Amino acid sequence: MADTAARAPRPAVRAPRPPERGRPRARRGASPTAPPRSFRWARRIFLTALTGFVLLPVYVMLSSSLKPLRDVSGGFRWLPSGLTVRPYLDIWRTVPLAHYFVNSLIVAGSATACSVVIAVFAAYAVSRYRFRGRRVFTVTVLSTQMFPGILFLLPLFLLYVNLGNATGVALYGSRGGLVLTYLTFSLPFSIWMLAGYFASVPRELDEAAYVDGCGALGALLRVVVPAALPGIVAVAVYAFMTAWGEVLFASVMTNDTTRTLSVGLQGYATQNDVYWNQVMAASLVVSVPVVAGFLLLQRFLVAGLTAGAVK
Repeated sequence: MADTAARAPRPAVRAPRPPERGRPRARRGASPTAPPRSFRWARRIFLTALTGFVLLPVYVMLSSSLKPLRDVSGGFRWLPSGLTVRPYLDIWRTVPLAHYFVNSLIVAGSATACSVVIAVFAAYAVSRYRFRGRRVFTVTVLSTQMFPGILFLLPLFLLYVNLGNATGVALYGSRGGLVLTYLTFSLPFSIWMLAGYFASVPRELDEAAYVDGCGALGALLRVVVPAALPGIVAVAVYAFMTAWGEVLFASVMTNDTTRTLSVGLQGYATQNDVYWNQVMAASLVVSVPVVAGFLLLQRFLVAGLTAGAVK
């Protein structure tokens, strides 16, 4: 047995094959589907350039808001010679910015609340029920987004003035009239978006609510609305941003008492001079509520906008 084992041929040891020419060797630990290194570097360069392009106006606004007026009126300097917070204190005295701030909060908040409440009920009806005129209603809602807003300016102005003369209800120059105006912009998009989101919510949830004794309203408020919360938040953010930064209708439909922030910023420009440092400071202050709300609700906003993309 020992002689037989000694005489048995040993298995040949194969030499390692040299790597084929022209085929790149895979990096150790890299995924086979990982993009090439050139693509990753191009992506980094593009994202860096895009970030600089976005942050450059913010830096100009911030640096200009911290400069004295004489430094802002001259040629722009990337590094300010002196910094001061005086413009942030003067913006409240040059124009009644606090009053404009309150008007914008009331108008934007009211328009957002009305848009969300009406859109929830309308979108639930469109997504859950089949009724005569449903398709016509959906097409009509979407068709309103095809026309520019300036086409509705003169008709709404004449409508508000004539209604005020006939009924005594002052819509022109009032906050309520401005809220109704903003509903014409945000409500069609809100209904269309929530209808698609509610359609992605399984109908079995409604049936389970019916079995537990809920009606249609109870199923909507207790089951569908919590399940569709990301979409509702996305609609609320859109409606608020639309009403907060609108200028055209706010400049026509308001007066000195009901003026909003977007129109009130024009008060920093006088016949003799333009307070550029205060304009930049006020613009940053005005942007704080929108930026803060967007950062707080970002996860709901992204989930609401991407709803139904993958099934």
